Amino acid sequence: MINVFEVNETNKMIQEENLDVRTITLGISLLDCVDSNLDVLNQNIYDKITTTAKDLVKVGEEIEQEFGIPIVNKRISITPVSLVGASACKSPDDYVSIAKTLDRAAKAVGINFIGGYSALVSKAMTKSEEYLIRSIPKALASTEFLCSSVNVGSTKTGINMDAVKLCGEIVKETARMTKENDSCGCSKLVIFCNAPDDNPFMAGAFLGVTEGDAVINVGVSGPGVVKRALEKVRGENFEVLCETIKKTAFKVTRVGQLVAGKASQKLGVPFGIVDLSLAPTPTIGDSVAEILEEIGLERVGAPGTTAALALLNDQVKKGGVMASSYVGGLSGAFIPVSEDQGMIDAVLEGALTLEKLEAMTCVCSVGLDMIAIPGKTSAATISGIIADEMAIGMINQKTTAVRIIPVIGKDVGEQAEFGGLLGYAPIMPVNEFSCEKFIGRGGRIPAPIHSFKN
Repeated sequence: MINVFEVNETNKMIQEENLDVRTITLGISLLDCVDSNLDVLNQNIYDKITTTAKDLVKVGEEIEQEFGIPIVNKRISITPVSLVGASACKSPDDYVSIAKTLDRAAKAVGINFIGGYSALVSKAMTKSEEYLIRSIPKALASTEFLCSSVNVGSTKTGINMDAVKLCGEIVKETARMTKENDSCGCSKLVIFCNAPDDNPFMAGAFLGVTEGDAVINVGVSGPGVVKRALEKVRGENFEVLCETIKKTAFKVTRVGQLVAGKASQKLGVPFGIVDLSLAPTPTIGDSVAEILEEIGLERVGAPGTTAALALLNDQVKKGGVMASSYVGGLSGAFIPVSEDQGMIDAVLEGALTLEKLEAMTCVCSVGLDMIAIPGKTSAATISGIIADEMAIGMINQKTTAVRIIPVIGKDVGEQAEFGGLLGYAPIMPVNEFSCEKFIGRGGRIPAPIHSFKN
């Protein structure tokens, strides 16, 4: 059993080292809301969310008060909307009406974000799924709390290159439609390979079809805690280093397990998973990059960076998995550029490039995350970047993702301001040689040979 003594042990982590529970995410199935009448569907969705999540924010605040643990975000994930809206939506604009309903429901219950404006098209697209994807720019431009994702590949099915091509165009159009805010709409859009059903982190959260009617998933975060622990073993060998990371990840995850259990009890909703990812923020001292530099790199991006990140990711998983009855989601180290001051500094000093970040995604928990690129970057080039990242996920049997922001009107040497947890980002250069003929081929990249395991 987890007891209050263990929570008290973490007080210093909370007060001095930026430990927090990044999110309590309530997953809500909307499959029972399906109706062929769009107005009825929208009303069903609004009623289901506002009823099921009416106490989510209040319960989160009660847990914060009871244990003194900051819970930064209260969020909702829903069944992928392309499944829920298929019988009622006959155009992209029909899907936009659902987006506005979701935004209205999110505002009514007081949450930070709602995720699941999503389509799962790793093998092929139905017409309805294509409508949803084409609706994404308008949906994100006309809402405040909505997050969107598209799964375009998997180890089992290969990569849907028609969807990859379309998603490059959609990212570019979302950037255009939100250009007044440094194309910030793209910060709420993720393109996935091997997307998990139980991810509590935005912008990629959705409630997979394998899940129940409602579930509580919790995401913890403690980069500052890990860095402080490693400062105490500076110069020690890798065995000591690994043991220190594992022990620290165990303690951080125990906090998440406690919060998840309490939230499940208070809401009367089953506990799903704890996602034990190290998710950085723009706050000084809350950086994954600084952990890697504490391990021994002068700057993130230096030779050895990928090895250091692989070590960190693996030890976090090994320590965290012992601390919770159910670990899931993404679970590892996030490497978003805009949300991590250490990453930003490395980019500004020329230590970290887009190509090095891509190499690092082979061993981190997600992929190319919150990276600002020149607004003039073509849709085909964006699709090429997505395709590369999807290939890494497909071949390595892991989740990979792209959340990239072509900032309209800005170029290398400038920076984009997103605010809050999203931070700011320097515009990174992109290889300007064309991949248009490759992206234009259409069809599907087949699944790798090692996917055949039946």
